[in-house]
Order: sequence, then structure tokens, then C-alpha cells
Amino acid sequence: MPVNAAVIRGVQKLVLYETRARYFLVGSNNAQTKHRVLKIDRTEPRDLVVIDDKHVYSQQEVRELLGRLDLGNRTKIGQKGSSGLSRAVSAYGIVGFVQFLEGYYIVLITKRRRMADIGGHSIYKIEDTNMIYIPNDSVRVTHPDEARLQNISHLLRSLYFFSSQSLYSYDLSHSLQCNMTLLQMPCDAGESEELNTSGRQDSFDIFEEEGLPTPVVHGLINEPYAKYVWNARLLEKVKDIVHPDWLLYIIHGFCGQSKLLIYGRPVHVTLIARRSSRFAGTRFLKRGANCEGDVANEVETEQIIHDASVMSLTAGSFSSCVQVRGSVPLYWSQDISTMMPKPPIRLDQADPYAHVAALHFDQMLQRFGSPIIILNLVKKREKRKHEKILSEEFYPAITNLNQFLPPEHGIEYIAWDMARYTKSKLCNVLDRLSMIAENVVKRTGFFVNRPDFYCHTLRPDERWGDLGGKVTPNGRLQTGVLRTNCVDCLDRTNTAQFMVGKCALAYQLYALGMIDKPKLQFDTDCISRLFEELYEDHGDTLSLQYGGSQLVHRVKTYRKIAPWTQHSKDIMQTLSRYYSNAFSGKHLDAAFMLVTACYTHWWTDGVLTFLPSPYDEAQCEKNRRKVTVKRVNRFDESIDIYTEIFKPYELTSFDDTFSIAMTNSAREFMPKTVGLDPSPFTVRKPDESAKSVLGNHSNMLNSVCRLCVTFDLIDPLTCVTLQDLPQQRLPPVRETYGLNLLAIPPDEDILIYHRSEIQEKYAPVSLFPSDSIYEVSAPEVDIQSREVFECHVQTGRGWVRTLCQEDVLMYREYIKNRYM
Repeated sequence: MPVNAAVIRGVQKLVLYETRARYFLVGSNNAQTKHRVLKIDRTEPRDLVVIDDKHVYSQQEVRELLGRLDLGNRTKIGQKGSSGLSRAVSAYGIVGFVQFLEGYYIVLITKRRRMADIGGHSIYKIEDTNMIYIPNDSVRVTHPDEARLQNISHLLRSLYFFSSQSLYSYDLSHSLQCNMTLLQMPCDAGESEELNTSGRQDSFDIFEEEGLPTPVVHGLINEPYAKYVWNARLLEKVKDIVHPDWLLYIIHGFCGQSKLLIYGRPVHVTLIARRSSRFAGTRFLKRGANCEGDVANEVETEQIIHDASVMSLTAGSFSSCVQVRGSVPLYWSQDISTMMPKPPIRLDQADPYAHVAALHFDQMLQRFGSPIIILNLVKKREKRKHEKILSEEFYPAITNLNQFLPPEHGIEYIAWDMARYTKSKLCNVLDRLSMIAENVVKRTGFFVNRPDFYCHTLRPDERWGDLGGKVTPNGRLQTGVLRTNCVDCLDRTNTAQFMVGKCALAYQLYALGMIDKPKLQFDTDCISRLFEELYEDHGDTLSLQYGGSQLVHRVKTYRKIAPWTQHSKDIMQTLSRYYSNAFSGKHLDAAFMLVTACYTHWWTDGVLTFLPSPYDEAQCEKNRRKVTVKRVNRFDESIDIYTEIFKPYELTSFDDTFSIAMTNSAREFMPKTVGLDPSPFTVRKPDESAKSVLGNHSNMLNSVCRLCVTFDLIDPLTCVTLQDLPQQRLPPVRETYGLNLLAIPPDEDILIYHRSEIQEKYAPVSLFPSDSIYEVSAPEVDIQSREVFECHVQTGRGWVRTLCQEDVLMYREYIKNRYM
């Protein structure tokens, strides 16, 4: 059976050279062993002319090409003062080509920041871009409004775009489950030639001349999911002209990663949010859905847990859980022509057959499968109808759609007035959300790339037996998704998603063998600190992008443990959001199209055949065109993940290796008091961390005040800090180290010390049999290690042993990757 592998991106570093007539964009891989050249014509004032010769250059060939271009474009032959070819800018990728009122611009990524790492696949955030005008000054047609439109390039820096530079196989527009099930797709030789639609020849086999066996590997290249790609229009002019290595797809949303240290074992918790590029816009300007079923503020949030001790997408242990937020899929809007804190909600168009909702849930069935669970958090009881209008229209639409679906795949609807229960003193909001989250995770399941461990048999849990999803020989698949919404899909939605993520995190850690039962408590370093902070950063980012301000109500607000200073911040965020929505935008009237469709058979053909599995991940003939298969040998450079990540033949810098400023549970969140349980799942007292922080501030203030009194800067009788703050004392030695140190040791301890009975009582921790200041005995070395060392010494003396077949293959692969 052939093995499927990831295909490494061929263009990762770019250098733009310019002459008067052309731009030459030279792209290379990380090792700079393979180069491609893109030619852009600068003599066309309004048209975009891009030429890609599809040739792969070596490092020597590209140097010779640049030298000839430099010599041929000089003003005088032999003149060395003014070069005909100049280096313009270095970059990491092409965002695309854009045209306003004059000619075309090329947008390049000039600065990036590494945000996360998933099995060796780096995820970068675009820090800065450079928009370069292509036509030269002699043919440029000027327009007075061009400079004003050119300023929109700053949006690529202010908004949070993320890109996956390293590999084609891990596409950020797809979920981890989709990417990893793609690598497990069965392929044979016939299918690989049939699906290789790129027109490129297979890689050259260096083993055919020697008569050595050629190991067959299928390299898979996946097509991005267009809904979450934000630069598709910018690449539309060159998509069918250039080689796919030039195409870099970016997403918009959020990406954060933290390290959970479980007794020294690193576990990375990653949160990725993908904003939909369809019907996108800010709050109040985009509401409800359009005529194609795309809703406003639609975000797909994926929670990935993986064991960071194994840095491989195929050999490591991974788990992910996906949930969705989005506006109510109806034709509705809010009029902001008058300044009001809550503009009235109005239904713009009657939809008795729920056509727009049908289009929206058809998309969800294709991507996620069944069941689709809706958690509607809008208000039910109001003195004056506002949010209730949406619920009165939404529920009948779901009921209408469900009557045509099979009962086992029907859309589940959960309505809960979260705002009303928050005001009640007798109801705990998070307890109710925890119950809903438990039922949701049990229905949809989650993705795990490993089958159940033996520890699940040794430590069975009743909640593990009735878990939903789909069990496969390779692990578990998530089938279906939770779709959460309130009116804005910001504050209440983020808290609900946090509770579902908390429940899913417990099951994910249990599935990976990290904890003994799928249950995590609040007030632990894992949940109330690390995980809650990650979701609040996620909510703040999405809220800024859609509402213009950060979250108003956070998890602590609904837990009713927020400090009094938080309430003033909530008021300021409310005012900021109101100002941003009232004064920073213009109202846009939506235009609707009349679409004739079947109202009973409202789903795409073939979707019900594969339920509860998602249709987009099904191995059917219609989906085969989304995957390009390249037949290579297992030593090919394009699938050598180890060499691509670790670069064993080059010197690497610490800045590149440790470039992620990742939050660590043991460093940032665990209490500093020594002697406590270091587990991140131990329940801490709610005021424990607050006391330690207060103590640190008290000590600092007392020290500053005493220093000021010493130099007569303040009056000690009027210093509030010295009088009112409690005096902090150092913890006793027994509390810190578990023993008491007396002023004079007793005679028994002195005798024990002199007789060195400690060494006889405790086993030595060193590997040396005798390890002291008087004697050191070297440890014994096994025979195999001796043979390796002797072979190395003999090679240095000129005695080279006969090379075996594996050595020949390795040497030829090194020569091919480095020089051919």
C-alpha cells in the first residue's frame, strides 16, 4: 500500500528585482536549492501581464540569469556605475494583485510573526505588507483619487490575517480533521496519474540508472475552502497562469497557542478562528443572511490539542473540536439612522419556506455532517419586543426544514434566555451551560487521530461509552457541529463557546491519556487561567473585528466573581461599542434576489448518502477533483518534512527556533508557593492567587515607602501604606521545605553527617558507579556503541568501511537535494 505524505511548499522566500521594463520575482524554498522566476511586464499602463516559464532553476542557474539580466539592461555596455537590475524588496509571499483607478499593484508580505506550530506546520501572522505599483513612470496614467484608495493597504496590518507558509497539506481554511483524513486517503498508481491535473511531470528518479528499488509515495495537495479564503479575488487574475507554488491563501480571524505542562509533559492548546469572507462586514452594517445563505459574523472556531513531545503530524497524537458562531439566518437588519443604544430589529423580507435558512444549513451539512445543533441565546421575555422577533421567526424556519429531513439527521434547536438567567440570583448560568455543553459534546463527538488507549480499559468512565461521533480504526471523527448565536454573536456567544470548549478539552485530554477522567474543574491553572485567557483573547479579537470594541461581559462576569474594577471597564466597552457603531459606519441597504428552488428537497444531492459524516470529507468521485496527487519517491525533497523543519545541513538561529512567545501554564499561572501540587488540574482556592499578588504588591509598596521615609521624602505618620497594609512575613522553613532548621544542629545529625550514612541510605543519582571528589569511575559502554566509535576513529585515519545500500541511498539523496 503506498504511503501518503505532505507536499512542501516550493516558494517560501521571495526577492523582487526591477528593471525599467520588467519586474523579476525570484522565489525559492527554505534551503534555496530550487528557484522559480516570475516575470511581470511594466510597460502596460492598465493590464496585468505575468509570465511564468514553469522552469525550476538551481542556485547557480538563477545567479547566471540575474547576471545576464543585469548586463543586458545597463545603459551602456561595459558600464558598471549604474546597474540595470536592482533589488527592490524581500518578502515571504504574494497576497495578490489589485487595481484601483490606475494600473495594477503587487502586494507582498514583508514581515511576519510566528503564532503557532501544529506538528511542524508553522502558522504566521502578517505583520506588514508592501504594495508596489507595477507600471513605470513613463506609462503611468494618473488619477486624483488613486492615493486615497491606496491607503486601504493598512488593513492587512490592522486586521488579523494568518497564513500557513510551510506546507500545502495543512491548509488553514480546513479543519485538522479534514487535513489528517486527507493524508489517510487510499490512492493507487492509476488514481495518481488521473488526479494529477496540474500538468507537471513526476519527480526525477535518481535510482533508475542504478537498478535500485524505488519506494513509491503519493504526495497530496489539497484545494482550500473558498469560504474562508480572503485573498481569492486578489489571486484570480494569475491563478490559472502561474505555478501553484506561487499561490498563498490567507485566512482572517484569530490564532493563539498556549503550553499546558502536565508534570513536565508539554501539551499545546491551540485556538484557531476562521472568519467567513462571504457577507462580511461590521456590526449593524451586516445582519442576518444574504440570498445565498451566507450569514453575518460567521466564524468557525477550532480547538486543537496535541502532544508537543512528538513533533510530527503523522506520528504525533492530535485532537480537535470545531464549533461555529453566526448571525440568525433570516432576512433582518437594524436601522442606525437614529442614534439609539439598541436600534429596532426589523424583518426585511418574508420567507415563508425558509429558503435562506435552507441554503445556510445545506452548507453546514456538507462541511460538518449531522447533527447540526443550534444554541439560540437571544431573549425570550421582553417588555418591548426586540430580540424576541428573531426567535419567533427562527424556530418555525427550523421546524419547516426538519419535516423533510430524516428524523435521525434533523436539526436540533436549543433556546435559552441567557441574559434573563444572568440577572437571577438563584440560577448559576455556567452550570446550565455546562449541562448543555456535555450533551453537545456527547452528540457530536470530536476528532482524535489515535484509537482508544489501554488506559481507557483500565480506568473506564461511564461518560466515554456513549460518546457520539464516528469511531474508525484510526481514531474518532467529529460528526456534526454546535452553532451558537445571540444577537451580535459576541459576549454571550463567546461564554457559551468557552463552556463547550472546556467540556471538550476534558474529553480530548482523556482521549490522549493525559487525565484519568473526562472532567475538569474551575479554579484550576488549566481552566480558570490558561484556557479562560485563551478564549477571552479569542473573543476580544473577534469582537474588535465585528463590533469595534472588546468583550463587554466575560466569563468572570457570568461567574459573578469579577472584581469591582471590571464593572467600570464593562461600561467603557459598552460606550466604545456604541460610539463605533453609531458614528463610524454608514448604513447599507441589502439587495435581495428572487431564487426559484425546491423547498422540500433543500439539500445538495448526495449529502444525505454520507450522513452523519460530512460530505466534503467523503471519498466520492465528486470530491476527488479537490485533491491533486503527485507520485514521488520517499527520498524526494518535496516531502522531506524532517529536513524542512530541522535543517540538519545548515546553521539555525535561536530566534527562528524559539520565535513563538507561548504562554506556559507552569510559568505564568501556577502559584509560586513551593510545596503545592504542580498539576494544572488541581483546584486552587479562588483567593489564593489574589493573596499572592496582593502580598507581592504590599511588599513592593512597603519597601518603596520605607525607602522614601529614609530619605525624608514622606512623613511616616501620614503614610497609608505603612499603617494600613498588612505586614508580610516569610513562610516558615517547614512550610517551604518540609523540615525545620535549628540554630545548632543536634548531635545525632552531626554524627550522621560525619559517618556519611546519607549515601548508604539513598541511591546515587549519577550514572557513574563511583562519583565523588576522590574517585570517578566511567560508566560501561555497550558493544554496539564501541563499534560505532571505533568505525568513526578508523574513518578519520583513512580506513573507510564498505558502504551498504542504505548509505548509498542516503548519500545520493543528499547530493540530489543539495546540488541537483
